Parts: sequence; C-alpha cells; structure tokens
Amino acid sequence: MARVSDAKQRLMDAANDLMWESSYASTSVDAICERAGVKKGSFYHFFESKSDLSVAALEADWQMKKPDLDAIFSPTVPPIERFERYFKRALNKQTALQDKTGNVLGCPLFTLGAEVSTLDQAIRAKVEEILGEHVKYLTSAVRDAQAGDLIRPGNAGEKARTIFTCYQGTMMLARIQNDLEPLRRLTDQVFDMLGVGSGAINA
Repeated sequence: MARVSDAKQRLMDAANDLMWESSYASTSVDAICERAGVKKGSFYHFFESKSDLSVAALEADWQMKKPDLDAIFSPTVPPIERFERYFKRALNKQTALQDKTGNVLGCPLFTLGAEVSTLDQAIRAKVEEILGEHVKYLTSAVRDAQAGDLIRPGNAGEKARTIFTCYQGTMMLARIQNDLEPLRRLTDQVFDMLGVGSGAINA
C-alpha cells in the first residue's frame, strides 16, 4: 500500500480533531492548515475543498480504527464480552478526551453527521457508511449471543440497530452534559434491555 503523504495525513488528522472539538462550520481551511502545520497551497494540492478533505479524513480515521474493532468483535471473544469491550472502549476514549480538552466530545460521526447531513451529501454518505459498519459488528455479536441462548431471541439486525441507537444517544447526552456518567451506566442499561443474566455476564 502506498504511503500517505505526511502533510496530507496531518491535514486529515487536524480536520478530524477540529471538527470534533468544535464544529464543521466553525472549522476553516486556515485553521486546519495551522493545526496541521501545512501551507494553504499544499491543502489545495491534496484536496479540492473542505468537504473533500472531510470525506477523506473520515475514511482514513475509520481504516485506523477498524483493526481495533476487528479485535473487539473477534469470534474468539465471547459475545457478551464483545459488548462490554465496545462500551468500555468508548468510555476510556471519552475519559482521555475530557482529561485533554476539558470536554466530553461524544461520537465524531454523529457530531459531524447531525450538523451537515442536510447540507453535504458526500459527507452524509460517508458517515452513514461507517455507522453501518458499526452496526454490522454489533449484529454479529447479537447473533452469536442468541445462538448461545445468552440474550432474548429476535431479529438480530433490529436488536443491533437498537443497541447502536442507545449507544449513540448516550454518547450525545454525555457530550451535551459534559458528563461521563451516562457512559458509565450504558453497559448495564443495554444488558437489561437485552435480558442478559448475571450468569452470561460472568461466563
């Protein structure tokens, strides 16, 4: 695989960070270039627009995170533990961000998607694509948990989407309240919803 230019990677990293910390609208090309330490002319060498950069940055960030999710949702990991690891990963990330920035930032995909989904179809489509990949991971865990009689039967895809909606709603609430407590309660709430017994959790 060809190596991504260091300047291009810094621009994508800066865009992701700035839009997550504040908003898409308030993040200018100048601010991205300043954070990245890249001249504006170089920006337009790599990207036609801020929208073009945003789509590329989302994809690059997803490719970086995917191996971690592959490990969390590996079939070798017990299905109930996969949920626990997924939610713990989010809590740990948000805790680190709060320590660094003073704020709970929530999910960058939902933050960006909610802001620009009616204004920029390229960004909306990329956000929707990546969110769909998260649901696929959750669906596999639901199916395996059902196969082991660890959670209630039913449509695995619908259950996974419900879990993801609960997860993302909790992330957004944590951002709004600037409080990690909703995320600390998330695992117990999802397990209660799924009908996970203590035996399954401790297995």
